[in-house]
Parts: sequence; C-alpha cells; structure tokens
Amino acid sequence: MNALIEQYTVFLTKEKKVSNNTLDSYMRDINKYVNYLQANNISDVAGVNRTTVLNYLLSMQEGGAAPATISRHLASIRSLYQYLQGIKVVDGNPAVDVQAFHVEKKLPQILTSKEVELFLDQPKCVDLKGYRDKAMLELLYATGIRVSELIELKVEDVNLEIGYITCNNGKRERVIPLYSAASAAVSEYIRNARDMMVHDKSERTLFVNCNGTKLTRQGFWKIVKTYKLQANISKEVTPHTLRHSFAAHLLENGADLKSIQEMLGHSDISSTQVYAQVVKNKLKDVYKKSHPRAK
Repeated sequence: MNALIEQYTVFLTKEKKVSNNTLDSYMRDINKYVNYLQANNISDVAGVNRTTVLNYLLSMQEGGAAPATISRHLASIRSLYQYLQGIKVVDGNPAVDVQAFHVEKKLPQILTSKEVELFLDQPKCVDLKGYRDKAMLELLYATGIRVSELIELKVEDVNLEIGYITCNNGKRERVIPLYSAASAAVSEYIRNARDMMVHDKSERTLFVNCNGTKLTRQGFWKIVKTYKLQANISKEVTPHTLRHSFAAHLLENGADLKSIQEMLGHSDISSTQVYAQVVKNKLKDVYKKSHPRAK
C-alpha cells in the first residue's frame, strides 16, 4: 500500500505538476483514507469496493466533518483510483459511482471599497515591517493574485517602471497591471526596507520575513488578521478576501469577465462567473434599500 501511495505522489508531482499546496491537500486526504483502511484490517488499497468508500465517507460524517470536506476527500479518492486504474493495479474505480455529499455553495465574502481603503491604510511606513506590509496588501488588492503566488514573487517579477507584475504559478505565466499606489508602495518597500531585511544578498524573493527569508502563508495570514482587527472590520477577512474583492470591484466598474478570468488565472470561466452573482446580489440589496416602492 505504501509503495502505491509513493508512486501516486511522484505521479502528482512529476506528471500532473500540481502545486505544493494541492499536493499537500491530496496527500492529507489520502493518508486519512489509508489510516481508515488499516484500522479496518484492509491492507491493500486496491482491494476495496464501493461500499468501503461509502462507509469511509459515512464515518467522516458521523465524526462531524463538513459536507465540503467529505466531498473533497471523495474527489481525492477518485483521483487515486483513477491513477491505479491507469497503471493496471485495479480494474475499476470504486469511488466513481459514489455520490458526493450535498454542498451549499456560498458566495465569496467581499469588502466594500471603503472597507478596502480602511484596511489598506492600516500598515504605517514607520519601520521595515510597515513598508513591507503596506506593499504586500496594496499589491494583493491591485492584482488579485493568490497568497501562494504573492509569497513566491521574485524581485525580477515586478516591473515598476511600466507598472505590472509577471506571475508564474508553474503551469502558465500571466502579466497583471499595477495601479500607481501599489507601484509606489512596492517601490518604497524595495528602496527603504527590503535590503535591510535580507541577510543573504542572493535571496531573490520579493517579500521576506523578519529573518530575511521567504514569508510563509501562515505568516501572511497572521499579518492580515492583525490589520483586520486594527481596522475594526466586522466581516471575516482572510488573504483570499482581497482576491475576491479585487474581482468583484473590477466587475462592478465595467471590466469584462474574460479579462478578470485572465488576471485571476482561472482555467475555467465558470470559476469567474461567481463574481457576477455577487455583484447581482449587491445590486438587488441597493435596489431594495433605495427604491421607494421596494420597501
């Protein structure tokens, strides 16, 4: 069983070229599944049937797992057996006919323009960390890139003279413009803070932590949480909130879905269309509050 899982890990890394975060997610799910099999005296991951998979998912439900979590595990298991079927270890995929648990799709949380302004105003350029945090938050809202992409940015990925960044997520490269305030914030960080934060001059990562090395996702999450509290914003604010707000605000102000899809790096435009629903719902709220006969 362990040898097959190891082969699958290599397949995801070398053949599918999934990101580190995606790989970690897949393997967490698969390892929990394998632990379940072993706890039920099943020593061969290939020696299961549809009932085994269904019982595993039901055990997750009984343990209090959310429908979205269960559905994600099912997708991971299906992917594993699809691979095993491809290398002729199994004849069929025991997870293919198992129905996913119903997941209520929630619309993404977005900030208003005023809330974004308040949030971006929190970092103060009075020390090295303030310059860095201001630049990171401005750049994130300016481009809508993922946090994983933000912390992987290199100094050479930013062209401040023309005003754009080049973002490469391993599968494709995209060029995203920067508004002038974001360019200015990044420029001030590079000029006034980065060189003093970096100890190894060969380090090319744009945003570094206080030890001079690449910032982590967890580290950035803590930064966002700190400024959310300082801004006294009641909504939940996560690193992804700025990405959602970037897309929704562009759409509100006339940008087309195709352009937003390109900047966000969505492979399927259906992922981008969710923001049209967000804007539509917002217009409905405005209408109900403002139209004299809608009350």
